[in-house]
Amino acid sequence: GFLLDAFRFGPPPHAGFAFGIDRLVALLAGETNIREVIAFPKTQKGADPLTDAPSELEPRVLEELGLRVLPRLD
Repeated sequence: GFLLDAFRFGPPPHAGFAFGIDRLVALLAGETNIREVIAFPKTQKGADPLTDAPSELEPRVLEELGLRVLPRLD
């Protein structure tokens, strides 16, 4: 599955162990949706509405970082 595919790039730095503090805070706050208590929530597409990320970079920045953008493989 997707998780084993992700592990091809290495395990997460926390080895997959997490305390679930965000869920505990949601319970204490009486929230039914965990996203209401997450500090930097993401949409289902991985976008950050607070910082408007991800955003496109100027060609100058890409060149400076030695990066190039490849076309989508839809």
